[in-house]
Amino acid sequence: MKAVYFEEFQGIIDVREVPNPTVSKDSVIIKVGATGLCRSDWHGWMGHDPDIILPHVPGHELAGTIVKIGSEINNFEVGERVTLPFVGGCGSCPECNSGNHQVCDNQFQPGFTAWGSFAEFVEIKFADTNLVHLPEEIDFVTAASLGCRFITSFRAIIDQGKVSAGQWVAVHGCGGVGLSAINIAAGVGANVIAVDIDDEKLKLAKMLGANILINANSIKNIPDKIVAITGRGAHVSIDALGSQETCFNSVACLRKRGKHIQVGLTTGDHKYPKVPMDKVVAHELEIIGSHGMQAFRYEAVFELIKNGKVHPDLMIRKTISLEEVPEALANMNKFENLGVTVINKF
Repeated sequence: MKAVYFEEFQGIIDVREVPNPTVSKDSVIIKVGATGLCRSDWHGWMGHDPDIILPHVPGHELAGTIVKIGSEINNFEVGERVTLPFVGGCGSCPECNSGNHQVCDNQFQPGFTAWGSFAEFVEIKFADTNLVHLPEEIDFVTAASLGCRFITSFRAIIDQGKVSAGQWVAVHGCGGVGLSAINIAAGVGANVIAVDIDDEKLKLAKMLGANILINANSIKNIPDKIVAITGRGAHVSIDALGSQETCFNSVACLRKRGKHIQVGLTTGDHKYPKVPMDKVVAHELEIIGSHGMQAFRYEAVFELIKNGKVHPDLMIRKTISLEEVPEALANMNKFENLGVTVINKF
């Protein structure tokens, strides 16, 4: 099969013929219909993820059709259209038994713990636990765009942040995660403030439901600005980028007893960001991490889409071929892409 492949971190990325994946007793093989290009894939290529063993095939946001099933698969059949969250649970550890597959002790992540979906075919382990039947109303490209950024934002906004109508939500960074968070928060009736340094991304944020747009290049003190807009500060604030500055601003812009949700990955020089801990204590702020989403929560996501509350398809700005991935992946840290890019030509 054809696949995107690299042998060294930060090394050459190319498209080449590699062996087809083989099925095991608890896995399925999926013919990839579409797969999203995400900044997490760039982090993997950079060497920021300790789970990656070289050589490697990246890709973790996908949808497609089952072509083979293992002997112990009970819930899925060959020919079915499926998708899945980027973090898969083993189904048997204490975290999985408590319903928290997204922090499984033995988690499976295509494109990180195993070869991923930048390929014609991909193996998905623990398939009965992690696969999701894809409704006919949702095509492969839209489904692939959900697999990391949108579902991560859904859990951050709905399950972790518990955002409700009328609340103020600040979103720092309008990449795929941030735009998803904006769309979901707006979909449940929140007042959303979008913060970025790119006016084109802010325009897209407005289209997806943001009420207030802030270009961080033109405002000296982001937290003070958000407090002034909201009167007391945001109820919930999300760092959707993962930098020293966005993390600090997200915590500092909260009202008393507000919630900061950390979604953006902090790596390299941003690994240990400064936090205004004096405010955390004095204002009883909550600092909450959010990592992926369980497969069983997809039904709630599908309902929001079907009811027209959210519009993930509006975030899809470009579709590309597998041959275009090497250049696009290597350049992801330039933040030039607007919205979500999906690979749908193999």
